[in-house]
Amino acid sequence: MSVVTTEAGAASPRAEEPPDTGARHKLTAVTGLAALSLDAMASVAYGPEAIVLVLAAAGGHGLGFTLPVTLAIAALLAVLVASYRQVIAAFPEGGGSYAVAKAHLGRRTSLVAAASLVLDYVLNVAVAVTAGVAALTSAFPQAYGVRLWWCLGVLVLVTAVNLRGIVDSARAFIVPTAVFIGSILVLVAVGLLRDAPASTEAATGHASVLADDATTVGALLLLKAFASGCSALTGVEAIANAVPSFRAPAARRAQHAEITLGALLGVMLIGLSVLISRFGLQPVEGVTVLAQLADASLGHNWAFYLVQFATMVLLALSANTSFGGLPVLLKLLARDNYLPHVFGLKADRQVHRHGVLALAAVAAGLLLFSGGDTNTLVPLFAIGVFVGFTVAQTGMVLHWHRARGSGWVGKAVLNGVGALLTGVSAVVVTVTKFHDGAWLIVVALPLLVAGFECVHRVYARIGERLGVGRIPEPPHRDRSLVLVPVSSLTRLTSEALTAAVSLGDEVRAVTVCHPDAEDREQTEALQRDWALWNPGIPLVRVPSARRTVGRPIAAYVRELAAAEPGTRITVLIPEVEPEHLWQRLLQNQRGAVISQAVRRDTNAVICRLRFRVSGLLP
Repeated sequence: MSVVTTEAGAASPRAEEPPDTGARHKLTAVTGLAALSLDAMASVAYGPEAIVLVLAAAGGHGLGFTLPVTLAIAALLAVLVASYRQVIAAFPEGGGSYAVAKAHLGRRTSLVAAASLVLDYVLNVAVAVTAGVAALTSAFPQAYGVRLWWCLGVLVLVTAVNLRGIVDSARAFIVPTAVFIGSILVLVAVGLLRDAPASTEAATGHASVLADDATTVGALLLLKAFASGCSALTGVEAIANAVPSFRAPAARRAQHAEITLGALLGVMLIGLSVLISRFGLQPVEGVTVLAQLADASLGHNWAFYLVQFATMVLLALSANTSFGGLPVLLKLLARDNYLPHVFGLKADRQVHRHGVLALAAVAAGLLLFSGGDTNTLVPLFAIGVFVGFTVAQTGMVLHWHRARGSGWVGKAVLNGVGALLTGVSAVVVTVTKFHDGAWLIVVALPLLVAGFECVHRVYARIGERLGVGRIPEPPHRDRSLVLVPVSSLTRLTSEALTAAVSLGDEVRAVTVCHPDAEDREQTEALQRDWALWNPGIPLVRVPSARRTVGRPIAAYVRELAAAEPGTRITVLIPEVEPEHLWQRLLQNQRGAVISQAVRRDTNAVICRLRFRVSGLLP
């Protein structure tokens, strides 16, 4: 620390810049909305359409229930936003339904919640990318044959942006998010001012999927439409899962982002449904409902294409919600010993790099499995998120019951109603989509929970052997023997022996000799040079019948351990660190071979001592 001299001549500390706490790599409410709400925002492109497609089975009479069903979904959205706002306040460390279940519903339920979130996040990436590319290939049919490569390219792009940090990804996505929200709000506002559609060109020439002879609208059909439309609620939980990614005060900023998301999503869903009823739109093959609404409200002009382009971009980029939420969840699971601890590490820019890369790898596998086809993946989507919703709200009911603060009864009732609605939706979606591929989620969910349990048992066994949580014996000094493998007499050998003498009570140089004449001559030459050098350290010859290096040294270590129990044996392996990365290709990897053999066959301490070539030069 630098000092300055005061008037009295005394030295005083100079004011220093505050340490970098990583705040500049965290989210504000605005950037958090851009980074974590793309999934929910983009769902307005397929949520209302999912409702219309189900109700179309009851003909024109069924389409009249579009607005009531949407209002029911909006009411559930309000319940979810209010619930997750409380989750954020109660669990500011993030984790959403996993954190709530862990605190109030037990370990196994928390793992079910975590598994459902993991599946939902991974599927969201695959569905978002394929849906965005589907919009692209609709505009440019010639790209349809290579849509898989387009999907993988978009995935690589989103992954690369997220590896630079969640703030950089949020900044990159602010503009497309704002354009999409603005275009949808303008579409709704202009449409409400029209008495008749401005254009129907988008749907002209396309066959209607409306049933002609169906007029009955039953409770089961309405329930199925409600469950299908609830796909628009995916992503509502992402902000609660990633609270630690926000700047301080993190909980307050996350709550503001959650409320803003709920308000915007509700307005867009209700507005689009009002326009569907106002214009009497019918679902047709090959044209989305959102495209028909843009055509009817804005006309078939540049504004129509702007809405389509913004929708395409936001659908492709809505995968970013998973990249913002899942790595934080994986970090919490790793902290609780349910995943490898590497997922808890942060790289520069506050990035959970291993979580980002793991998500990208699994999503790429799903894209290859589906061939870039959205319809293959959609039946698997949204089941996990409803399970998470139900678990989170059930846990919050218990939270309010135990806390018994001001107004706890009303809050508990609100969460209880939400849990009931989302639980029913989860069952209906699973049953109705079971034969379309949802059975894969039913199988994958318990398998993922079993995987968490397996990892936890392994860590528990390791912790038991290490005595984690118990006071260990006081440290004591053992006799130390350091072995240094050598093959020639160089400056590197001298540097290694100098380091070894500093580490142990006794040092021995070890060289492996082979029976063939050439190697025997090299070994004898090394012994003559060693005697002339006379470093005061013995050179031990270890014979080997085969031309191997690692196993003979490991066998010698085992012999020493048996002959001298209580001696701490260290194998110090000198290696050259090249100046340039490509120069590693020139190395023989001798150190890695010895290290692997000694690690596998002995309990010796391994020290790989690297010397930079530039550091050895005079």
